[in-house]
Amino acid sequence: MSASYATGGETVFTYGAPQLKFGDGAADEIGYDLAQYGARRVLVVTDPGVAATGAPQRIAEQMAAYGVVAEVFDGVHVEPTDVSIDAAVAHARANGPWDAFVAVGGGSSIDTAKAVNLLTTNPGELSDYLNVPVGAGRAPSVPLKPLVAVPTTTGTGAESTTICVLDVLSLKVKTGISHARLRPTLAVVDPTLTWSQPAGVTAASGMDILCHALESYTARDYTSYDRKRPEQRVPYCGSNPVSDMWCERALQLLSVSFRSAVLDGDDRSARGQMALAATMAGLGFGNAGVHIPHANAYPIAGRVKDFRPEGYPADEPMVPHGMAVSLTAPEAFRFTFEAAPERHLRAAALLAPDLDRADDPREQLPRAVVALMRDIGIPNGIGGVGYDESDVGDLVAGTLKQQRLLATAPRPVTDEDLESIYQGSLENW
Repeated sequence: MSASYATGGETVFTYGAPQLKFGDGAADEIGYDLAQYGARRVLVVTDPGVAATGAPQRIAEQMAAYGVVAEVFDGVHVEPTDVSIDAAVAHARANGPWDAFVAVGGGSSIDTAKAVNLLTTNPGELSDYLNVPVGAGRAPSVPLKPLVAVPTTTGTGAESTTICVLDVLSLKVKTGISHARLRPTLAVVDPTLTWSQPAGVTAASGMDILCHALESYTARDYTSYDRKRPEQRVPYCGSNPVSDMWCERALQLLSVSFRSAVLDGDDRSARGQMALAATMAGLGFGNAGVHIPHANAYPIAGRVKDFRPEGYPADEPMVPHGMAVSLTAPEAFRFTFEAAPERHLRAAALLAPDLDRADDPREQLPRAVVALMRDIGIPNGIGGVGYDESDVGDLVAGTLKQQRLLATAPRPVTDEDLESIYQGSLENW
C-alpha cells in the first residue's frame, strides 16, 4: 500500500474528454456524426450574431443528406442568464422531443445547449441544478441526449467541459451547473468558423484560453486532496500529469499566435493555432480545474455597470467572461506564487520566452500576462471596466460564493486575501 493511500491522501486522478474532430471543414461532417448516434431530429442552438453569419443554418441544411432533420433556435443570450436559459428550455420543451442537440457558437451557445439538454431529459427546473449555495446542486438522474459542440470563438473551452455558466439576474451573481453528464459527446473544432471573429472578441476569449491554461497548471495538485470514494469524484480533480501536458502546449501556442490573431484577423495560421490552443486548454482545465481568476470573474461580470466592450452587442452592458477572468489574474498569480514557484516560473517561460529573467521571480508571470493584455487591448484592471474601491466588498462577497473554484487554488484564500487581490487589480499597469 502506498504511503499516501495509507495516510488517507489522494492517489487517483481522473480524466475525461469528448470525442474530438478538429480541422478546416470539420463542421461539414456533423450530419454523418449525428447519424452514427441514431439521431433523426435535432435542435441547433445558437445566438443571433452567429446565426447572421449563416453557419448554423448551413450546418443544419447539410444534415439532411444523412436523414437528419434540424431546427435552428437562435435565441441564445450572449453571456447567458437564468431568464434566457429558461426561454431556451421552454422552446425546446414545446417543440420536442429531440434526439440530439448541436450547439454552434461561443461558450454562451454551448452552455445554453448543455442546460437545454439537461432540462429536457431530466425532471425539475434550472434552480434545482445550479451549484450550491445559489441553487440546490441536484445531480442529473437520467442520461442526457448526444450533444455536438461546435465553437465559433477561440477561448471558452466549453466544448470540452462539464460546466454551464450563467448569470442569476435577481442575485447579480454568476454561477453554474457542474456534472460529468453535461460534457458534450463530440467537439467539432473547425477553425474556418472563427475567421469572422472580431478583434475584441478574439482578445477577450483568448484571455480565457490563457487563464484556463495558467490556472489549471498552477492549481492545487491532485495528491493534496483527501482520499475520495468513487461516488465522490468530481470532474475538477486538481493539476495532474495529463492536464499539465495540455496546458503547457496551449501556452506555447499562445506565445506565438495570440497577438497575431488579434492584430491581424486575416492571419489564418494564427487563427488555427488559437483554435488548437483553446482545445488543448479546454482538455486541461476541464479536468484539473480553475481557481481564483475564474472565481473573481463571476461577480465582475455579474455586477457590471455600464461597460460595453468592442466587438460585442452594444444593446446592454457586459464584461465578457474571458475579459472578466483576466482582470485580476496578474494579482492572483502574485498571491499563488509561493505555493508553487517552479510552476509559475515555467508558465512564464512558456508564455513569454523573451521575458527578462533578472526580474523578481514573483513578478515574472504577472508581467508576462500584463504585457499581453496591454498589447491586445484588454482594459487596465477592474477599474478599466467601471469598478472602484467602493465596489471591492461586494466583489469579494460574490467571489466567496464560488467555493467550488476557490477549493482548487494552490493555497487557502481568505476574505482578506481576496480584498487584497481586488485592490491590487484596480489597475494592472
